[in-house]
Amino acid sequence: MKMRFYILILIVLTTTIACNLEKEIDIELPDYQSQLVLECYLEPGQPFGLALTRSAAYFDPLPGADLSALDNILEKGAQVNIIHNGKTYLLQEQNIFNPVTQKFYNYYSSELVPQDTTPSFELKITTRDGKTIEATTRILPVIPIDSIVVEFAETDTLARVLCYLTDPDNQANLYRRMLHNVSLDSVPEQDFLADDRIVDRSVIAFGTGYDYAVGDTVFNTVFHIDRPYFNFLASIFNASTSNGNPFGQPSPIISNLRGTADAIGIFTGLTYDRRRTIIKKK
Repeated sequence: MKMRFYILILIVLTTTIACNLEKEIDIELPDYQSQLVLECYLEPGQPFGLALTRSAAYFDPLPGADLSALDNILEKGAQVNIIHNGKTYLLQEQNIFNPVTQKFYNYYSSELVPQDTTPSFELKITTRDGKTIEATTRILPVIPIDSIVVEFAETDTLARVLCYLTDPDNQANLYRRMLHNVSLDSVPEQDFLADDRIVDRSVIAFGTGYDYAVGDTVFNTVFHIDRPYFNFLASIFNASTSNGNPFGQPSPIISNLRGTADAIGIFTGLTYDRRRTIIKKK
């Protein structure tokens, strides 16, 4: 009985001390300065599209699914030109959702991005208040997937999926690997970056766990990306990881944009190889 009594006293004291450690703190945040945010991905064979918006404060309400509510963040009245191989493409201001690329644009041209991996593409924007945004990029050649291998566990009915590609040894290459289950508009089960400097062989393999049953549909996508896009994505991933962590340090977004508008974002070519696989047993 005495031992139980002592344990009860210890529990009460511990609870009391823990309660005393709780204290509400009011933090005054500085006024948020909105920035222009730009994303433009040049996909060969797809129309030119560019999203130019304004960033919002962390605690501002989200616009929701109603596109009319996006007016508060869409940047209007900009003149947007993309120059390639001596030709200028003018992107008109209009709200477009491309179901193929699953991307929303507010500047658009129905002309198709040429499949040209040699000359660069130049972006030149003048905003309605006379400020400028500039960037340069090129479209990289596709590095194809060699094969997709489905392997079943010996003692289970589930399979893993292995994606193989040959890494060209005459250049440095960067990759984004994505894996979707069921459909491409689902949340990716894998989404990460890879640098071929950490690979000591010419064949690269991306794999999964034994997670897939007969009849599942898996999409393997391997993007061949440049260094600016690699750094941009890495900073996005870092910012997402530190989001909500009270002890995490703010992660700045690494951009390849220049100009007097002090915009953040990315202007890049986007090339990839994708394979759709339905899980089957031989």
